Amino acid sequence: MTTTDRRAALRTGAGLAAAGALTGCSMNGSTVARPAAPPRTPSVAPAPRAFPRRPVQIEHGPRDRPRVALTFHGQGDPALARALLDEAEKGGARLTVLAVGSWLDAYPELARRILDGGHDLGNHTQRHVDINALPEAEAYAEISGCAERLRRLTGSIGTWFRPSRAARASPLVERLARRAGYPHVLSYDVDSLDFTSPGAPAVTRRITSRIQGGSVVSLHFGYADTVAALPAVLEELDRRGLRAVTTTELLS
Repeated sequence: MTTTDRRAALRTGAGLAAAGALTGCSMNGSTVARPAAPPRTPSVAPAPRAFPRRPVQIEHGPRDRPRVALTFHGQGDPALARALLDEAEKGGARLTVLAVGSWLDAYPELARRILDGGHDLGNHTQRHVDINALPEAEAYAEISGCAERLRRLTGSIGTWFRPSRAARASPLVERLARRAGYPHVLSYDVDSLDFTSPGAPAVTRRITSRIQGGSVVSLHFGYADTVAALPAVLEELDRRGLRAVTTTELLS
């Protein structure tokens, strides 16, 4: 065999080996076991749902079920956001994240990271300003601007809307949220006050002293105290027989 022939044979062998790796077959025709492909994440995120027996502004879910919803204002340091999601998933918790549109502009990959973890993803306005104080056109732009970013990143406007810098929406903002496609405004009945950075033990105490079946808890990404408090919160919920689920699951 000439040098040229040997090189051609080597190239052919390499090509067959590569083909075998792609098809799951070895060079001698036998089948090669390959690990199963991971499940694919749906390309389109869940859309908002109407809950006919629930008010427009939802503060909590059913009190007679052992479930709670931990809801997060989505902005701040992305490393802390990822750490918090990791801690939640280690503890078997599913969260609800209300994302700020400008935060999604800066960190668009976090929208898919949240959904891939099995969490709810929703709208917390575009710039996180005092939406109840804005004129109608500006307030609607805040809601629809964030909704459009969510749609572009995930195929959906998200499952929930929460007003920025307010526990409850004004009647005007309620109407604007419905116009944008959100049947409900998500409020809460337990405020962790984690944004005041009181220390992880204080965050834990405040949540666990007020939480009960059906509670919706307000928390924030971007605070180290919240990340540090989460394992203790989940441990206490487990001790009481309560499970942290998405808001959609809480109300379903």
